[in-house]
Amino acid sequence: MPKVILRGYIVVPEADLAAVRQALDRHIALTRQETGCLVFEVSADACEPNRFNVYEEFCDRKAFTDHQQRVQNSVWGAITARVSRHYNIEEVN
Repeated sequence: MPKVILRGYIVVPEADLAAVRQALDRHIALTRQETGCLVFEVSADACEPNRFNVYEEFCDRKAFTDHQQRVQNSVWGAITARVSRHYNIEEVN
């Protein structure tokens, strides 16, 4: 089964920036505990304060889909509802 890799970034509205920064560590910790999560990195961009770079690897499509569903119904999902997402998702053997 191919693993799923997501690369890209999010842009956080100024009004949501403090809440995103406060919730980010917990979001990362919860995601890394998910079954099938191989790598999960979210980091503030060095040049753009409202941009966060994202890199994810999941062992298969099911693990990736399960992660997306959990996030959608989580505190993180609510906090980031207005975030602009710019991702490339690929399956790799």
